[in-house]
Amino acid sequence: MSMKDMMPNFELYQPASVDNALDLLEQFGADGWPLAGGQDSYDWFKDRAKKPRAVIDLNGISELRGIKETAEGVEIGALTTLTEVINNDIIKAQYGLLASAASRVASPQIRNMGTIGGNLCQDTRCWYYRYGLDCYRAGGNTCYADTPQGMNREHCLYEADRCVAVSPSDTATAVVALDGSMVIRNKSGEKVVKAEEFFVLPAVDIIHMTILKPGDLLTAIRLPKTWAGARFYFEKVADRNTWDFALVNISAALKVNNGTIEDARMVCGGIQCTPKRLTVVEDIIKGSPQNEETAELAGKSASRGATPLNYNHFKVPLMENLVKRAIRSA
Repeated sequence: MSMKDMMPNFELYQPASVDNALDLLEQFGADGWPLAGGQDSYDWFKDRAKKPRAVIDLNGISELRGIKETAEGVEIGALTTLTEVINNDIIKAQYGLLASAASRVASPQIRNMGTIGGNLCQDTRCWYYRYGLDCYRAGGNTCYADTPQGMNREHCLYEADRCVAVSPSDTATAVVALDGSMVIRNKSGEKVVKAEEFFVLPAVDIIHMTILKPGDLLTAIRLPKTWAGARFYFEKVADRNTWDFALVNISAALKVNNGTIEDARMVCGGIQCTPKRLTVVEDIIKGSPQNEETAELAGKSASRGATPLNYNHFKVPLMENLVKRAIRSA
């Protein structure tokens, strides 16, 4: 019987360019594992739940790092660390929502090593799945969390389709709220997709949480000028302020003119397999004054369509109150 905390054998490759990395990813296909900061990957390897034949260490590729202004907004290399995102002057001045979200990821030590690309692409934290049980997401025919005895306190309120796991990424809600886009490269070329389309529901693909396929590489995140300098609000509710993943988090971007909300994007995490855009809330508050009455009305509408599981009913009022606070305080 294999022991936990002992990594399986794999071949290690350290490409010096994106093109070299793409060659390796194409060569190994589903048996290749791209490694960024490694904070999530090493857990998978130690638990022996993932056993790649080859690990492609991307840390030697300088073109995947850094933050630069562009004519359209800002571009963040996928290997840029979360600490670099938090401390960057452009991000702090124009896209503070992302800096706030990144600052709540795990602990300072992990943020120093963890990358924004890795945080956006990390797999779900459902313990049944991570422990190696043959659930739907692992290719089996059971969801152990969605049973009368299943522990599902941290699981979803929306869009369950066999799997009830949620996205664990704090930065994902901010990137979606900022109307960001993902730059994806493979041997066939490059494509840019909206962040909302980057994350996928279990009804679309129950095995993966993003549209990335074997051979694909997330190279950058682009944020448009559209929401630069808007009014922002980020809040994360977790069991502990450090280290823990969100029970629910919220990212809000509002454009307010003379006290009236002219436009808004509001996204919650921890309630769905993908960052959930609260379009009902957005529709209600657009054209309304930024006041207590608007916040109350939006909060009551936020949970429309929610389907709680046995142990996560508390997420409904939690989400409603986060929406209220975002509208009051953005």
